[in-house]
Amino acid sequence: MARSLSTIAPGWWDYTTLEPEILQDAARLTLQDIEQLSRPGFKVALYDTLEEFYLAEALEYINAWRQSTPDNPVGICGPIGPTEQLPLVARLVNDLDLPLHSAHFWGMDEWFLNGQEAPMDHPLSFARADQELCFKRIRPELLMPAENLHFPAADTSHYEASWQGVRCAVMQGGQGEVKHWAFNDPVRREGNYQQEPPSPAEYRQLGTRVVELHPLTLIQNARTSGGGNVPLVPTHAISVGPVQTWQAEKVSIWHPGTHDNPFGLRLTALMISQHLPDSAVPMSLLADHPNVQFNYYRGAIGTCETEMH
Repeated sequence: MARSLSTIAPGWWDYTTLEPEILQDAARLTLQDIEQLSRPGFKVALYDTLEEFYLAEALEYINAWRQSTPDNPVGICGPIGPTEQLPLVARLVNDLDLPLHSAHFWGMDEWFLNGQEAPMDHPLSFARADQELCFKRIRPELLMPAENLHFPAADTSHYEASWQGVRCAVMQGGQGEVKHWAFNDPVRREGNYQQEPPSPAEYRQLGTRVVELHPLTLIQNARTSGGGNVPLVPTHAISVGPVQTWQAEKVSIWHPGTHDNPFGLRLTALMISQHLPDSAVPMSLLADHPNVQFNYYRGAIGTCETEMH
């Protein structure tokens, strides 16, 4: 039986093309149900306050970097969205006098403009946000050398090579409304993918690359970063790929409730917990990763009950 057309963008794949039963099951999940979704390889963690939530996220940086030595360099791959943890990372490094000389950091993604990565002076530059919110706040004598900071570029070869010989202890991420991590968006419904989206195995072969962004991603980024001005948002981005994601020992996804909604926070957890990977819901592909943790701010989980406003 042919899969449904998207109700968001009929020329694309996305979560609205799933079987209705999956969507209904996700919407019915209570907070108690979500807490029970943990299984071997997938852990659900909940935090009562945003302070605790963002501190725990920042501590993942510290705990990863503490493992690094010149003979065994260790790094973390981190997102822009959320960003509230980044100043906390810098404060912890400074207050703990933690030298980062052998540590590494990978940015997850960057905008793609005019055939190149967005320059550092672009107002939406992710690399600029990482620098201003975190790395420029770390005392110079503690900071890792510039060559240990890796940001995606239009020529992805240097970025992909940087993953060799360095252990990525954690890849952090947020979840967008199209259910992506980084900019691993669903693909257009065309060509070989007219009837079915890429298989999970096929999607997992994708490395760091330039991605055309789903319309829902454009709308979300306009809402969160541009006051709703959709024409301000680039239509393409450079994204860390599943290939690099599966090189990370742990994938840690952070749900403060500002980037996706109560339904989305349920859907991907259900699909990972029940091992239902589908590339129309890219986050669900993490069902096949051996060590995934979903971190929720308890106050943002909400409900999926119908309400008129």
